[in-house]
Amino acid sequence: MTAKTGSGPRTAVIHDWLNGMRGGEKVLETILEIVPQPTIFTLFHVPGSVSETIERHPIRVSALDRIPGARRHYRQFLPFFSKAVESFDLSGFDLVVSSSHCVAKGAIAPAGVPHLCYCHTPVRYAWDQLDVYFPPGSLVRSVQRAFVRRLREWDRATADRPNRYLANSSAVAGRIRRNYGRDAAVCHPPVDVDYFEGDGAARSDFLLAVGALVPYKRFEWAIEAAAKAGRQLVVVGRGPEEARLRRIAGPSVRFESGVSPERLRDLYRQCAFFVQPGEEDFGIASVEALACGAPIVALARGGASDVVDDGETGVLYSGEGGDALAEAVGRAGSLRFDYTRMRARALRFRPERFIDEFRREIDRLTS
Repeated sequence: MTAKTGSGPRTAVIHDWLNGMRGGEKVLETILEIVPQPTIFTLFHVPGSVSETIERHPIRVSALDRIPGARRHYRQFLPFFSKAVESFDLSGFDLVVSSSHCVAKGAIAPAGVPHLCYCHTPVRYAWDQLDVYFPPGSLVRSVQRAFVRRLREWDRATADRPNRYLANSSAVAGRIRRNYGRDAAVCHPPVDVDYFEGDGAARSDFLLAVGALVPYKRFEWAIEAAAKAGRQLVVVGRGPEEARLRRIAGPSVRFESGVSPERLRDLYRQCAFFVQPGEEDFGIASVEALACGAPIVALARGGASDVVDDGETGVLYSGEGGDALAEAVGRAGSLRFDYTRMRARALRFRPERFIDEFRREIDRLTS
């Protein structure tokens, strides 16, 4: 990359929105440490909702962010996302990097400026999970689904804007190939496996689920499975599904949100099994749990196949619903898991590996 006189190269980093610390934001933290002089462009930004590592960089927001109430009800503005991301003025930047699970990959780079897309997934509710987010039925749902179909058309039409795609898992690389007609190298997200490690203490018998409380996570199946298995369940996270999940949960289910890293690590160290009932794009939390010695019980779709060795570091199961998960938990309870083997599996996702692979992709685009 040719540096600009007196200033050095500059990077525009496009991230869909900043309103909480989830897996995508953990990846963003590392990307910001790799690329030269990053400025973040995002549709919505709730100040203080993400880490200091992210907040200390310049952050530019779309016009949608200035609409009263938009930060809180951002999903209602879905029909305007594509135009908003296209409105970003990226002139003066030498590199564009998009961290995309919605529309970020559709940002328009200046002519001749390379664009690397780290794709967490093609727009989830426009492709694989339309019915999960927008069940057919009411007129309102029909209108929403029509908007989503238009977003899908835009998403496909803009698939060639990035020069290069990186996928966070083998499953996502397959979605990129099917939906965009593009190849993508797999670059698994970085996981802080030095912080998340076991302590040798005896485990309890409760199940643990961690993640944003959104439809595709299918935490209602974890609630059903825990009841059928006669185990307690701890659910860590917050999101729009929280009220519904609390209504269907019995007294053996405990919800926690805003937990500290120390508390989360303790839960990973104490739980009997980490359960992942929905199809994850990758599943950073599952690797964190594995690094702490918690066997994983996960649906055998999505990123789980990149993380779990069935019968050795956890159990993969194919059926959907609480019954299938409960049966898989029962199978896991009949197996013996070796911490050394689980730890070794988790170490494959250390940050140093991600940094090396990501830098090589940047060098490939800019040399």
